[in-house]
Amino acid sequence: MTGLETLETQTVVIGAGVVGLAVARQLAMAGRDVIVLESASRFGEGISSRNSEVIHAGIYYPEGTLKARLCVAGRRQLYDYCISRNVGHRKCGKWIVATSADQQAKLSGIQAAAALNGVPLELVEGADVRARVPDIRVEAALWSPETGIIDSHGLMLSLLGELEDHGGQLVLKSPVLSAVSERGRHRLTVGGDSACTLVADEVINAAGLGAPALAANWQGLPDSQRPEQWFARGVYFSYSGRHPFNSLIYPVPEAGGLGVHLTLDLAGQARFGPDVEWIEAEDYTVDPQRAHRFAEGIRQWWPGLDASRLQPAYAGIRPKLKGPEDGFFDFRIDGPGEHGVPGLVNLFGIESPGLTSCLAIAGLVRDKLAR
Repeated sequence: MTGLETLETQTVVIGAGVVGLAVARQLAMAGRDVIVLESASRFGEGISSRNSEVIHAGIYYPEGTLKARLCVAGRRQLYDYCISRNVGHRKCGKWIVATSADQQAKLSGIQAAAALNGVPLELVEGADVRARVPDIRVEAALWSPETGIIDSHGLMLSLLGELEDHGGQLVLKSPVLSAVSERGRHRLTVGGDSACTLVADEVINAAGLGAPALAANWQGLPDSQRPEQWFARGVYFSYSGRHPFNSLIYPVPEAGGLGVHLTLDLAGQARFGPDVEWIEAEDYTVDPQRAHRFAEGIRQWWPGLDASRLQPAYAGIRPKLKGPEDGFFDFRIDGPGEHGVPGLVNLFGIESPGLTSCLAIAGLVRDKLAR
């Protein structure tokens, strides 16, 4: 692509999901001239619109990791933000339920790990759980009072509004086709409706599933800073009609995710998911036949499930930095201190708890640029 107009700006954020918008807002509020480039025709159409909309407490992540620190700090910031900006949310709490003796034995370990992150969990025996949630069958459970739900679209609208209030702008249908970093500046080739060459002092690669692919062809970025990525698809099924629950219910975690769990939206509708399926390419297909496997798992703790009321809803993809047998991986938020390229921050593997952590991630990105 030649003959493009060359424009200059101070800061570019690539990707208008919830994390990209939070980062852009933070930098605009710090006085920077910020442009957000989004390849789609609307903001938040990727990972940010295909999740459980849960505000996580910070339970499952190893002490001291970015996921642990940013989730706990981000959760506190997010509740405060929602209250002050009137963003729809509810601190509904959640149960982590054990349906067998083997699962029950794991609850104390989850509770201890959460305590290291400063997250309180109450261990409740089965009879007491059933007294509080009469329709479930469990041996024991952990109660998390800090877990909640949020209107993620409303959150992104609020972040975008504040970005624009501070002089920033969102440019849609503007994919970044290539990037070159040299002599302290960054040259982006932008396609789509706003095709141009954009030169910036700072660039934040918050492209979600596309972030590693963009980094793979980023001239001036060391080869060691180009991570491999795996895709783990999770599908959701909605539950039509009434149900007896007013809190979230999670099974004991499984490899690759937190198991098929019950979440609620702010209107009280129940949905189940996500499951975990490792795939080769981006694909959001929901196979209705997976409802049978969902029903088997759900009935372990809710015998009264009416499987005929499970309806295919949507699918999301977790951007994994390790394969299915490789265990835990942390967020990668690589700034100049990690890769040596001034003014560049790459965000890789921002899966759950990315939504919960978005405001804390934004603060970390700001700090990395300042070093």
